[in-house]
Amino acid sequence: MKVKPLNDRVLVKRIEEMTKTKGGIYIPDTAKEKPIEGRVMAVGPGKMSDSGNRMPMHVKEGDRVLFSKYAGSEIKIEGEEYLMMREDDILAIVEE
Repeated sequence: MKVKPLNDRVLVKRIEEMTKTKGGIYIPDTAKEKPIEGRVMAVGPGKMSDSGNRMPMHVKEGDRVLFSKYAGSEIKIEGEEYLMMREDDILAIVEE
């Protein structure tokens, strides 16, 4: 995949949640909510400041992140679903 986001944009692949509860109950696809956790697949070079300098990004490829429920735009690349969002839509980096 050769996708390079522009400016402060980030390409994220959702991490699917488990379909079975701890008690052993399976959750049907229609009852599941979209996950708010994902893995960063590609990162843009950063936003330009008012003075013309490029501001560094806080996330990098491979980071596991949490984002708001309705963040980003859903896109398909080579049959896979991804989210393209601004770095501001990312709420936290999950340290593993």
